[in-house]
Amino acid sequence: MSATDPSALALFWLAVIGLAILAYVVLDGFDLGVGILFGATKDAALRDEMIASISPFWDGNETWLIVVGATLFAAFPAVYAVFLGAFYIPVLLLLLALIFRGVAFEFRARGTAQGFWDRSFAVGSLVAAFVQGAAVGAMIRGIPVVNGQFSGGSFDWVAGLPLLCGIGLVLAYALLGAGWLVLKSEDPLRSWARSRVPVLAGAVVAVLCAAVVVAFIDRARMTGSLFLDRSWGFVFPFISIIAIVGIFAGARRRHDSWPFAMTVLLFVAAFLSLAVMFWPYMIPYSVTVAAAAAPEASLSFLFWGAGLFVLPVIGAYTAVVYWMFRGKQRKGYTR
Repeated sequence: MSATDPSALALFWLAVIGLAILAYVVLDGFDLGVGILFGATKDAALRDEMIASISPFWDGNETWLIVVGATLFAAFPAVYAVFLGAFYIPVLLLLLALIFRGVAFEFRARGTAQGFWDRSFAVGSLVAAFVQGAAVGAMIRGIPVVNGQFSGGSFDWVAGLPLLCGIGLVLAYALLGAGWLVLKSEDPLRSWARSRVPVLAGAVVAVLCAAVVVAFIDRARMTGSLFLDRSWGFVFPFISIIAIVGIFAGARRRHDSWPFAMTVLLFVAAFLSLAVMFWPYMIPYSVTVAAAAAPEASLSFLFWGAGLFVLPVIGAYTAVVYWMFRGKQRKGYTR
């Protein structure tokens, strides 16, 4: 096995991590987006409906983040070590935001200091979304690694492209949350959310264009291939354009399912674009998949344990919950 030829088990666990990241981004993304939109209105009735729309799902969605962390630690320990070194502060902020957001979600229902907990829920959602986007932007720029250790500074992620990506992901999650509210709710919340879909989609496009410009300006500091050696990879940005057109068309034609479905397609296309850009690196542009993988014996042990039993159970649980609460939200969602 060479530095550019990962084993079948390494590819399997890479696929697991990729699918888990995508599941987390889509599933927790919409409820983070609802949390961001939660801070955009002071209407108590709308806020209660927003909470009700994500109440059956929000805590289970974060399970996929645990899957990502645990799998990365076990299957690609070198990547786990470098990633935490590079993003210690963003990861800490993410965990604090998610914890504080969860506490706010529970305590606002008790009626004590509800205004404080409402603001906490919105701020926690915004911070969690921003640091995720900033980490992606920092990875696009490249992470310096020397002798298997992160060799940069604690604030390398505070730069133009990461900050733009952080803002872009906040807006994209808000767009996904607006699509979810259109899909799951009735008027007046549905109309409120639908009216914000075109505005958020336009803002996402504007920030995305700015990020692309900054990325090409930073090109001199990147050693990875931005599709230059894989022209077929341009199909995914093309799909992104189709998805953006679909978002605007769905809002204009008042289709309840289009904004959410097209935003999900946008996230999938963006994720695959990054995958094409980063391959064969797990830490762009320093550590390859093969070089980062754990020994074959460890990967095999994980496969026969977590791969065949734990992951299918988590997937089945998620599928059952979403099937049980399919369709428009019901009064029974509210505690």
